[in-house]
Amino acid sequence: MADPAAVEAAPVPKKQNLCGVCSGELGGGQPAACGHSVCVSCRGDKTQGCPKCLQTPPVKPALENGPKENGAPAAPPVKTKEEQSQGPMSGEGVKVQEDLKESENPKTPVENKTKPEPQTEPGSEPEEAKKEPLGPDDVVCDSCIETPCRALKSCLTCMVSYCEAHLRPHLENPKFQNHRLVDPLRDIERRTCETHKWPLELFCCADSCCICQDCVKEEHRGHKTAPVEEARRRIEKELREKQTEMLKMVSAGDNAINKLQDNRVSIEQSVTKVRTVIESQFQELQTMVEKAKKELTEILESEESQALKQADGIQVHLEQRCTELKKVQAQTEKLSKNKNDVDFLQEYAEWTKEAGDKSLSGIYIGLEDRLDSFSHVIQESTKNLCDMLVSTYIQNVKEKCNNDEIGIKITVQTNTAAKHDQSKPDPKTRADFLQYAAQVSFDANTAHKFLRLTEENRKVTNTTPWQHPYPDVPERFENCRQVLAAESFYVGRHYFEADISGEGTHVGLTYKSIDRKGDESSGSITGNSFSWCLQWNGRTFSAWHNNEETPLTVERCLRIGIYVDYSQGLLSFYGVDETMKLLHQYQAQFLEPLYPAFFLPKKENVVVLVAPGEPLPLKSPSPPTSPADGVIVPQTETKSA
Repeated sequence: MADPAAVEAAPVPKKQNLCGVCSGELGGGQPAACGHSVCVSCRGDKTQGCPKCLQTPPVKPALENGPKENGAPAAPPVKTKEEQSQGPMSGEGVKVQEDLKESENPKTPVENKTKPEPQTEPGSEPEEAKKEPLGPDDVVCDSCIETPCRALKSCLTCMVSYCEAHLRPHLENPKFQNHRLVDPLRDIERRTCETHKWPLELFCCADSCCICQDCVKEEHRGHKTAPVEEARRRIEKELREKQTEMLKMVSAGDNAINKLQDNRVSIEQSVTKVRTVIESQFQELQTMVEKAKKELTEILESEESQALKQADGIQVHLEQRCTELKKVQAQTEKLSKNKNDVDFLQEYAEWTKEAGDKSLSGIYIGLEDRLDSFSHVIQESTKNLCDMLVSTYIQNVKEKCNNDEIGIKITVQTNTAAKHDQSKPDPKTRADFLQYAAQVSFDANTAHKFLRLTEENRKVTNTTPWQHPYPDVPERFENCRQVLAAESFYVGRHYFEADISGEGTHVGLTYKSIDRKGDESSGSITGNSFSWCLQWNGRTFSAWHNNEETPLTVERCLRIGIYVDYSQGLLSFYGVDETMKLLHQYQAQFLEPLYPAFFLPKKENVVVLVAPGEPLPLKSPSPPTSPADGVIVPQTETKSA
């Protein structure tokens, strides 16, 4: 912009005491022929016309003598000291200005040269501004107040964007020849160093930030730097390589997903096939059982029939003898009633000849029941058969499944990166663990209604008894006050950190298939075989797995680090401090991706997920008075399992 102090002051009309281009005070001379107020510095050569509306004044010989001022001819325009020192621009100066303009717009070097502008009526706007309205991505000229115009260039020296009209002083006035013009920039302030006010033209490779020429001499002294254009080309090349790698990884992931879908179909087909075999074999077993049942029933019925026939035969015989005895009894009674002695004796002699032996020996009817032995044989045989079924079908199958001799499961082959991780030594220091650090956040769809998520789902607090109006979704825990992370760990090495506070807080990992609606025996990360967690109980730590607690004697720590080596089946809990202290370690065979899980059973339990590399929390100068405040009590011994 032109310096108002360098222009000779002159009386100006009211309401036109500021330059319409640079907003400085007007110098001597008359307004432009179009009526706009433009200072001498911005107007430059009067033959070039008004830079605000681009109108070229007509040449009028009658005005050569100049207007009268106070009865005397007006003095010629007085040049500023800077203009006098510079004098007319030399051919070299013009060439430098043209080269500068060509460097800012290499595609159209001729467009930046001064061209005669078409004449317009006073007060009229350029036709191009009328024809092409401003778009949402256009940069607006900072000097156009009433009617915004599209910016043609941005000046990194002035930190201002100019339209074609307001850009003319930068192109024609020698004072602006050292200003750097670039294509319009919307966020021009970001392109300048806040400390030194120089353009950000360099890139520090050590600190990965843009710097200016003075930054190299101060806080970035000795750092490797490169021009931003060169740095961009290098980084773009790296990004293209990463994009190519990402495309390969995405393609591999898609192929893996498609393969999983195919495996699902194969699993269903294999299960259907085995289910058919089971149905047919147990149908055969059932047939044999029914056959054995039938045969046993026939044996029992045969014994029954034989015993009943025996009883029937004896009963018929006894009934006949009883009938005969009753007849004899009747005859004897009849004989006894005969009063004539001779008749009585004669009838008795005849009866004895006809009656024969009608006696019935004294008999005792009993029962020899040995069917209990039959029952015992059946029960023993059935028990032996059931034991054989259990040992043959259940135990034998389970043992073979555990030994991977039979069964079905997905196999995963690690890629080159995972194999590279396995070749590395086990991490020891916090910096080693942070190489595998992951960004972890809570999954809001899994949070219990008593748990409140804040800080962009990186902090969870138990707000019992206040409930939160979470939507009822299948993923949400209903009975256990738990929440899962949105991220999962699978194949390779992984690490994250969490600050825990409050007595009873649990942190661990589990499968996504954990029961969300079950009780603590099945839905808690302490009570199943596919969850592993660490609990702070206000005095010390305990390890929980499959409803079994392992008390630990460890030192106090304010931050917990969880490290997973999935391929090796290792899950380790560390106390994060100046040194990494192993609290507990699990060795298991992981079958599904592991999800960080958190159990906050009591009020004011808090868990904060720590960003990778976040500084350690400051230790309290004095020990806490109550474990309920969430501060871990010091312990004396470290134990690993």
